[in-house]
Amino acid sequence: MSKRRFGVGIIGIEPGRSWAARSHIPALRALSETFEIVGVANTSKASAEAAAAATGLPRAFADVAELVAAPEVDIVTVAVKVPPHLDIVKTAIVAGKHVYCEWPLGKSLAEAREMAALAQARGVRGVVGTQARVAPEVEYLRELITGGYVGDLLSTTLVGRGGALQGGGSIPDKKTWAYLLDRSNGATLLTIPVGHTLAVLRDVFGDFAEVSSVLAVRRPSALALDTGELLPVTAPDQVLISGTFASGVPISLHYRGGEGRGGDGLFWEIHGTQGDIRVLGPSGHTQMVQLSLEGARGEERAFRPLEVPSSYRAGWPKDVESGNVARLYARMARDLREGTCSAPSFEDAVAVHQIIEAIETAAEGGCRVRLI
Repeated sequence: MSKRRFGVGIIGIEPGRSWAARSHIPALRALSETFEIVGVANTSKASAEAAAAATGLPRAFADVAELVAAPEVDIVTVAVKVPPHLDIVKTAIVAGKHVYCEWPLGKSLAEAREMAALAQARGVRGVVGTQARVAPEVEYLRELITGGYVGDLLSTTLVGRGGALQGGGSIPDKKTWAYLLDRSNGATLLTIPVGHTLAVLRDVFGDFAEVSSVLAVRRPSALALDTGELLPVTAPDQVLISGTFASGVPISLHYRGGEGRGGDGLFWEIHGTQGDIRVLGPSGHTQMVQLSLEGARGEERAFRPLEVPSSYRAGWPKDVESGNVARLYARMARDLREGTCSAPSFEDAVAVHQIIEAIETAAEGGCRVRLI
């Protein structure tokens, strides 16, 4: 592709609060030499006009069909709730547009496979927003492990907090958060924070070989703080996984619904023959929080901070959310121009969806499920 800027049409902007408003718009503006935001489509023309006016975008489209038909749109960014992903992505692909779709790609493995197959058949690029994979701390972690900091990998353990539930089993408001309580919508503790982290784990350790799991709904209802309603919960608030990677490295993971105490929401330790590394964060949402690294090796008895070299952050937005999304967009642009495959693809998304389905199957059957 030529060096002209890529035109991006964004589907799903709610000024001041939505993920696209917080991350995609500032990320793309930070890459203004590479991308141009053409406009926005929402559920109505009026909503799109309000979003365009509030965010300074040049155009409000009447609907998805009008946006994907616009010749100046090269990339369609899908930043809406998970249930409509399939229809929107298919519409964009059939129109010959490249797609950046937020994670989860679909409500199920079957939907993800359908989108990946269609993108491949139509010869368009499908990128999925598992942007924790390009976080500076994760990239530096991979370098440390490859460079032998921990020696041979022995095991890894991860405990995280996340999901829709907050203090006391509540949600801030019904409109935004209630759909996360319904497992059938495909947007749960397992699929979102755990899913993003599974994508990172694949990058660091390779493919999963087998898993066993427990998925539990320990809080069968949640209080919507804005309406006072007590809403039913079918999405698990406890996700426990044990298994092994193809390399033989064992993994133990436990995600708990709700917020961590004292800013401690993520504890991930990588154990090796020569040392150990910990990845820490205020939440198990590895894709959107500031992570930090600490390590100890050899005869060291105490962990010490492992500072990420400044080169990993130079030239990128300082904000964690927009910075990680910008890194992913930059990879997408390089892939489109050079024919590389550095950005998380729809095929990568299918691989993570396969792990999630195996976790669900193992929990339902009380068995161990092999993936390879």
